[in-house]
Amino acid sequence: MPNSKVAVIIVAAGRGARAGQAAGPKQYREIGGRTVLARSIDAFATTADLGDRLVVVIHPDDRDRFELATASSRQPVRSVDGGATRQDSVRRGLEALTDLEPDIVLIHDAARPFVDAGTIARVVAGVGNAWGAIPAMAVSDTLKRAGDAGDITETVDRAGLYAAQTPQGFPYAAVLAAHRAAAEAGLDAFTDDAAIAEWAGMAVRLVEGSPENLKLTRNEDIIRADRILRGEAELIDVRTGNGYDVHQLVDGDHVTLCGVRITHDQTLLGHSDADVCLHALTDALLATCGAGDIGTHFPPSEEEWRGAASHIFVRRAVEIVREHGGRIANADITLICEAPKVAPHREAMRRAVAEMTGLDLFRVSVKATTNETIGFVGRREGIAALATASVIYGEGR
Repeated sequence: MPNSKVAVIIVAAGRGARAGQAAGPKQYREIGGRTVLARSIDAFATTADLGDRLVVVIHPDDRDRFELATASSRQPVRSVDGGATRQDSVRRGLEALTDLEPDIVLIHDAARPFVDAGTIARVVAGVGNAWGAIPAMAVSDTLKRAGDAGDITETVDRAGLYAAQTPQGFPYAAVLAAHRAAAEAGLDAFTDDAAIAEWAGMAVRLVEGSPENLKLTRNEDIIRADRILRGEAELIDVRTGNGYDVHQLVDGDHVTLCGVRITHDQTLLGHSDADVCLHALTDALLATCGAGDIGTHFPPSEEEWRGAASHIFVRRAVEIVREHGGRIANADITLICEAPKVAPHREAMRRAVAEMTGLDLFRVSVKATTNETIGFVGRREGIAALATASVIYGEGR
């Protein structure tokens, strides 16, 4: 529609419950020093000469917030009170434009402040005399349908599926008529304006959206957007835990180190199998989430753990780390002993640790050193072990 007169409706009447209400509705939260709504308004002010053809639909309780958010706007802004649903709010915004008789109307969610000029231009160019246009991105994730119990009931074929964005553009008169007809029919469950247009028999075409055109839905989204706009890099939450253990050597025929039984003329004395390596690793893992130590979870006073294989302790520590949202990045174990020789068993020990932690083999290190015949280790009275674990928690803070 060349030389068309374009109007814009920005929908900002919602309460944004999923983002939390403690700091007010999300459209009035600040990101990078300015409100989400102000940024959405400016996205259109810098890409088109709208005159007074920009209407923001607001909640009646947000009048003061709206005036403050738009006080320094570069774009003249009209406002209208919204309704009980988004659909009703959009209809009221459309009605507020009747005196201006635009050719095209763009309907945009205030919670998408990163919409760019290219996306807006593609939508405007995509609108025809008898059809609308919306920006969309092809779905790349595998989609699952779940039942009431949360179990997967179906894997959905994503071929031909797109995630809709805003602004959604339509011939003004046609979309106003569609909204009026839906209201008169008592239909109020449409999830976007394209769905109403489709119901009314209007064709709607897809144009290329933008991966940056994100909708701020949760509180975490707003915090992340604020940090990005302020130029703050996200902090990756990497934690390092250390563990140390020592057990006495007594007469015997083997030792167990890193879960591997090694023939030896002594054995390690302990309530469990006395695997100093795995005891140290258990403590290192637990340290990354402040979950106590091995004695907290497996007290030596309990008969249940007498003679227990120490991989049980490591596996439980791994579970605790995952329950706290952690992903183990690597494990490093250093043995301090005069004997037995560790080198012939190193790869078996690494494989055992990799299996019980779920790590790739290249993320597991096992090494040994002597104590140069000094102290209890040098006198072969005991074996000590040091362990270090690195764990990544969350997706960044």
